[in-house]
Amino acid sequence: MHPATNRAQQRRNTEARILAAAERLFAESGYDRTTIRAVAAAAETDPGLVMRYFGSKEELFARAAVVGAGEPIGGTPAEAAESLLAALGAKLEDEPVNALAAIRSMLTHTEAAEGVRAAMAEQQRQAAGHLAADEADLRAGLLGAVTLGVVIGRHLLQLDGLKDAPPERITALMRSVFHDLAHGRPEPDPTA
Repeated sequence: MHPATNRAQQRRNTEARILAAAERLFAESGYDRTTIRAVAAAAETDPGLVMRYFGSKEELFARAAVVGAGEPIGGTPAEAAESLLAALGAKLEDEPVNALAAIRSMLTHTEAAEGVRAAMAEQQRQAAGHLAADEADLRAGLLGAVTLGVVIGRHLLQLDGLKDAPPERITALMRSVFHDLAHGRPEPDPTA
């Protein structure tokens, strides 16, 4: 193996260990009690490498909170809707520990919220490029909000019906909502 390739692979492995450790610690201990030193110790690396690869605790948190966000969204609005539904299904199937840690921390720590908000905004911008052009940013924001609401309702609030429903049933019921938001025409306001 070429030495540069070996170093690149070592870097990717170290980054992956750091992110996995950060996900676990942020989920278990919250934003305040998780330190760069603790993440480094859990990842069996040096705190300086954590800072070198991720810049700050806020940036590390933002990256750890959105890891596993799903595959990049692409294709037509219909294909984008199906990709977003698949991502929702995955979040419903297994409790998304990193996303739930992000949600909890965002509500109480402005520095944590800013990094996650920026990462989520980037995901929404990427999705918006594959939705119907009229009000694409609003459509992407609504799809993100719906997804977030369903995940919170199932895993944090454990709402009756939602907490025990099979993920495939939830996504089946949400399919028309996702498609309408991704590419459908809005219904006329009956009060207008």
